[in-house]
Amino acid sequence: MLRKGLTLGALVGLAGCASAPTPTPTTVSRPMSVEGLERVMGRNADQLTRLFGEPVQDFREDNARKLQFASSRCVLDLYLYPQGSGRDYIVTYVDARNVAGEDVDRASCVEALSRR
Repeated sequence: MLRKGLTLGALVGLAGCASAPTPTPTTVSRPMSVEGLERVMGRNADQLTRLFGEPVQDFREDNARKLQFASSRCVLDLYLYPQGSGRDYIVTYVDARNVAGEDVDRASCVEALSRR
């Protein structure tokens, strides 16, 4: 009798594991606006240095480069990837945050840093 009780208990426990699968969250991808980023999108490192001065960080890894410019108002990360036959690295993505690490408007950060 004890053996039947353990077997039944194990089956009940396993039945709980076989409940309906938990739905996986779906990510809705919203295209990021590039409005206001015309001064940086598609630009190469030399053009960015003329606009902002020397970057505070210059990261290079495989087929990517990230230039970081910063002020007391914001930190701007510009991601450059090789494009075209000349393999010139140009900006294809922009990220911006305040000094506390919170996201800020990217176009406003570009504007603030270009005024320095």
